[in-house]
Amino acid sequence: MKADINVTPLVDVVLVLLIIFMVVTPLSQQDKEVTLPTAAQGEPREKPEPLVFSLTADKMLYVGNESFPDAARFQERVQQELRARPDRKLLLKADETLTCGDVLGVLQQSRDAGALKVSLGISMRKN
Repeated sequence: MKADINVTPLVDVVLVLLIIFMVVTPLSQQDKEVTLPTAAQGEPREKPEPLVFSLTADKMLYVGNESFPDAARFQERVQQELRARPDRKLLLKADETLTCGDVLGVLQQSRDAGALKVSLGISMRKN
């Protein structure tokens, strides 16, 4: 009688762990942690995080994970954020399959809410 070790479950677990690490690693690499020198004088350079809102391929509008089915609620949320921090920037991330009219509609809604500038999110092509 010969005893063989079945390595198939081990290979499955290793592949699942590899996939998990491949997905999680790029998300955790924002900036490298360094200790900055101190100074007696200077001006604070803290930039507030932009308010990121997303327009999905099915034309659903989200701020974070919260969906906004109508323009009035979206505009109310933008006004609320701008009242709290007037210097906060807005960033629109729209799906590439949307038309210019879809994106312009959301830009107009944000302008109607009082936003003067809205940046558009893009991804850079890799050569």
